[in-house]
Amino acid sequence: MTALHTVEPENTTGETAALFNATHQALGVVPNLARVMANSPPVLKGYVAVVTALSAAGTLPAAVRESIALLVAQENGSDYCLSVHAFRATRTAGLSTAEAGRARHGEAEEPWAAAVLELAAVMVRDRGAATDEQLAAARRAGLSDGQIVEVVAHVALNVFTTYLATTARLDIDWPLVRHTD
Repeated sequence: MTALHTVEPENTTGETAALFNATHQALGVVPNLARVMANSPPVLKGYVAVVTALSAAGTLPAAVRESIALLVAQENGSDYCLSVHAFRATRTAGLSTAEAGRARHGEAEEPWAAAVLELAAVMVRDRGAATDEQLAAARRAGLSDGQIVEVVAHVALNVFTTYLATTARLDIDWPLVRHTD
């Protein structure tokens, strides 16, 4: 049972109904996380806007974005977010099951993606306190300052969703993946 109320799509109107419709069109479902966000329509609107902007105009490929999400979910022990991002990583972003598993632990075979995950791990584990050397290493690996900013944005967005999913104690509406696996 969830700890926070979930808003049912059929009971919404106006902007929230439009956001639910857009979410359903993008994912084929309105996940429980979006239903909890709808308790505050500005939160749902802002979340959808940031995800849309980073997906449409950001420079990080979908596989890398999902890898960051997997890492953050694993680090924060969020089975809900780990389940959704394992599904998305392997079904829409092109990662194999093995690659998704490695991403959970901050690993990738491709050097640029590995550098992104190394930086993302620093952001999560050290609360954004990257050293000059860690930033220099990211740049040496080919990340621009804009991409570094995008990594921070993706980490922050995924920390938000893992915290909200944990607080709400959401029922998992994706194939289950446990952080302890």
